[in-house]
Amino acid sequence: MTDTKEIFEEARTNTVWLARPVLDELLQRVYEVAKMGPTSANCCPMRVIFVKSPEGKERLKPCLYEGNVEKTMKAPATAIVAYDTLFYDFLPKLFPARDMRTSFANNAELAQSTAFRNGSLQGAYLIIAARALGLDCGPMSGFDNAKVDAEFFPDGRWKSNFLCNLGYGDHTRLYPRNPRPSFEEACRIL
Repeated sequence: MTDTKEIFEEARTNTVWLARPVLDELLQRVYEVAKMGPTSANCCPMRVIFVKSPEGKERLKPCLYEGNVEKTMKAPATAIVAYDTLFYDFLPKLFPARDMRTSFANNAELAQSTAFRNGSLQGAYLIIAARALGLDCGPMSGFDNAKVDAEFFPDGRWKSNFLCNLGYGDHTRLYPRNPRPSFEEACRIL
């Protein structure tokens, strides 16, 4: 059985980072692992910009809510997890068994919900892959999507979903773990 401690039970959301860089090769490996997670019709709509440079961080800074500025500026890398609104243009390659492109190209509402849902799934896979490969994560929603999209995706094709700081967390500075709903509170078996 796979050990889930490092990925779930013992892994934590980090907000304080060690001054240890994250190599580009490791970020590429995180993506290569995450992309293998399942999506409907293998649509793979997630797109990621890994922001590491001081210039990139300065571009991101005005998009952040105040409480997220310091931890994001100090994180070795920040993933802007986005989704491609025209993901279906890749479907002839990604799902060659039949024409799925037309279904999405002719239905904007279906395309939007599919891109967001499956891009969110892939974003979760990205976090799991990062943790499995030894990185700590700090996912967050505390930013202005419109500002991020204008700054990083000016053509409008990609849309930001969430941010995730990546690096090596200072585990001595973690907050106590918050509770989670019990099985009885959150689940039903029918």
